[in-house]
Amino acid sequence: MNTEMLYALRDVAGVPSHPVLFLILGVLTFALHMIAVQVMLGASGLVIWGALSKAAYQRQLAAAMLGVAKIAVSVAVVLGVAPLLFVQVIYDPFWYTSNVLSAWWVIGFILILIVGYLLMYFFYAKNHHLETQKTVCPGSMVLSLALLLVVGFIMHVLTYQMLSPDQWMQWYAPNGEIDASGRKLHDYNLWRFAFFISLSVLVVSGWLFAYRHYISHRIDVDNGYLQWLRGLATTLSLVGGGVALFFGIGWMATLPAAQAGFAFSPWVGLAAVLIALTAAMPKFIGSRVNAPLFGYGLFGLAAVTMIMIAVVREILRWNILFGQFGYNALDYPVNMDWYSTLMFFGTFLIVGGVVLTYFLTVAWQAGQTEGVYTPSAAITRLGNLSIILIAVWIVQFFVTGLWVWLR
Repeated sequence: MNTEMLYALRDVAGVPSHPVLFLILGVLTFALHMIAVQVMLGASGLVIWGALSKAAYQRQLAAAMLGVAKIAVSVAVVLGVAPLLFVQVIYDPFWYTSNVLSAWWVIGFILILIVGYLLMYFFYAKNHHLETQKTVCPGSMVLSLALLLVVGFIMHVLTYQMLSPDQWMQWYAPNGEIDASGRKLHDYNLWRFAFFISLSVLVVSGWLFAYRHYISHRIDVDNGYLQWLRGLATTLSLVGGGVALFFGIGWMATLPAAQAGFAFSPWVGLAAVLIALTAAMPKFIGSRVNAPLFGYGLFGLAAVTMIMIAVVREILRWNILFGQFGYNALDYPVNMDWYSTLMFFGTFLIVGGVVLTYFLTVAWQAGQTEGVYTPSAAITRLGNLSIILIAVWIVQFFVTGLWVWLR
């Protein structure tokens, strides 16, 4: 597959804004998506661990993390749409080819995700009192996590296959015989996949520190539980960081020969330092973890680390597609569409910002209130504004679509 052919596979309509905007947004939204994924995976693991235990603290944590896991799946799905769209916009010759080569799995991705999510809700519905009552059907939660990992592996394969355009014809027509079934997963790197999955241990440790600080002001929380959480989160942080570095080294060691030098780039070094810093920080700060800055800051540090890893991932992809195959995403023809550009940022910053502020404020204040929480007049107005903004967004969406259709 030569460079001219790759350029010929581009969308003739061009892109609606400068490609660098899609690159930046792709990295940022991918990092946010992966943070939600890591929280979901880590929380799910803690749910299974606690559900299979008779220890009171483990079951108490499992009950709390079950709510976190099911919400994190929703957040991960929503946040996963944006980076997927950005990849489709500027890397469409690679992404769509990879999807066609494994089309059966692309369709299966949706079905497997649905079944995995339903199994998690089934477990949730059967275990409302996980802290005090016997666990019902723990296998449903185990199977749910397994299916969600399969979903992650499918996405790993699709993003990995797009990096090898020189292999596409061999995969499509092995030994000269066309295989249009789309049933095969052609290429993957288990070290890379394990690296991203192992990060869930590190990220969920930061989440546990934030959770611990969030509930620490409640009078119904056992101080022994808080101390136990601190020890668990510290251990998970150290172990998770070590495991992630191990798999990260394995990933870098198995890069294609043409990219082997990337393992020694300053970008990789900075990411490794951040992983190590995130892992060691809870041990380093000691009792200061009880302060709000550190209680929530440890999760913030984990988020910064994920953003850096997303940057490294994108730089590596650029080095492969441009450095090895001559494809420059930044010279994609631009057909400026101000409406869609302003629509995106307006939705993200205004509608999303107001609604998210309302949700986070209510969640925060409710968690700090004893008994029944009653929002203030200001918070109620913020909630009403959120509803109005969503309604206006929906109306303008359909009005604009109708206007374009009738022109």
